[in-house]
Amino acid sequence: MNKKPTNKKSFQIKNKPNSKTYTKRQIQVQTHTHEFLGSTKLAEAGADRHNHRFAGVTSQAIRRGNSHVHVITVNTDFFNHLHQVRIITGPAIPVGNGKHVHFAKGRTTLNDGHVHNFEFSTLIQSPLI
Repeated sequence: MNKKPTNKKSFQIKNKPNSKTYTKRQIQVQTHTHEFLGSTKLAEAGADRHNHRFAGVTSQAIRRGNSHVHVITVNTDFFNHLHQVRIITGPAIPVGNGKHVHFAKGRTTLNDGHVHNFEFSTLIQSPLI
């Protein structure tokens, strides 16, 4: 009996009896991320005037038109309260040598009776490569 060879490679999760068989086409390919760090703009007046810092890693790339974007969700530092930064970056901005960054501009969540504006760019993807 002659079987035609297939280009599909499949596998099962080890040590999982009756686990589903996956083909490479069913596995999501991981994409790149970016590190980011920033500070919010000042808010409130007088002795309460302050800002916050934040840092983290973006989501993986999300195709958008001819480019892509990333989701950022992070808490700020704690200064008697904290805020959340939740935003979708702008598209890729080429910076040379095949590298790019993304710009983000928005407003934090409302906490302690105020919000903070922010704007920052991500760091380049894969800085050592």
